[in-house]
Amino acid sequence: MAGYLIGLVLHPTRDVSEVVEIIERWAARHGKSLAVRVDDQHRVPPTVEPVPAEELAARCDALISIGGDGTMLGALRSAVRHPKPVLGVHLGRLGFLVEVEPPDLPRALARLVARDFTVESHACLACDICGDDMVAFNDVALVRQPGSGFVTATLAVDGQQYGYYRCDALVVSTPTGSTAYSYAAGGPLISPATDAVVVTPSAPMSGISRSVVLSPDETIRLELRAESAPVAVEIDGMVIQEAATEGAVHVRYQRDAGLVVRLDPRRYQERNKLKLGLLDLPLLPEQLRELLPAGLREQLNRRELLPPR
Repeated sequence: MAGYLIGLVLHPTRDVSEVVEIIERWAARHGKSLAVRVDDQHRVPPTVEPVPAEELAARCDALISIGGDGTMLGALRSAVRHPKPVLGVHLGRLGFLVEVEPPDLPRALARLVARDFTVESHACLACDICGDDMVAFNDVALVRQPGSGFVTATLAVDGQQYGYYRCDALVVSTPTGSTAYSYAAGGPLISPATDAVVVTPSAPMSGISRSVVLSPDETIRLELRAESAPVAVEIDGMVIQEAATEGAVHVRYQRDAGLVVRLDPRRYQERNKLKLGLLDLPLLPEQLRELLPAGLREQLNRRELLPPR
């Protein structure tokens, strides 16, 4: 396919050079072009075209996220106005969105360009945060600052008041995000095949004390009460506001906002079931590693022994 342009979205701090070199060599052999955000051009070979961040998704045929789930979420957010297939290459730790390991990249790239893959559609939360428009593919959270009291906010659904929260944090999540902050706060796991929004309080002191599961067609408004402590507002784990003391967050569910590439959906689902099981084990990461098959454990050990590049 002539003229195929692949955009690279890089983990902000980890060394991605090995993976980028695999992709660059493959693209050179197959006559495909690569692009990257201008801010990351110093991290890639000169053959990769620098593009303004706001134009990357619009100009590319597909995106490759190199990192973990956080990098993948950033790639999806960058493409929300121009949804393009996003392939996740794994560099992070325990992840639920990324699928491909670096050694499998050449075959995955061939299938990406040939469009030999399944698209997993993801919804997002379109958020108005005190007048600023944002999108979240996992969650939006109101989080108390340590030592400063509690998040105190009212909940309204489609304009109808339903009660209030007094808690450490208040998390609104998509089905994808139900395995993240919401899950850690005691919220339910929601199938990614379901359209729903979950509102979960973390460590509730009074008011609504359980998760609320809402229809995707309902609009949500969370408004800070006068007695609320200053709160941080997070989008997919990134701090958007550090000490909000007033204002409201409006949340609307938006279907088909992100397109995730799946090369082997059944194997991916089986892996994620295992990951969820591991999350429930009270073990440290190094203890979890001992549960892995010997071959995979040795592969991870070799990768970490490689000198930094």
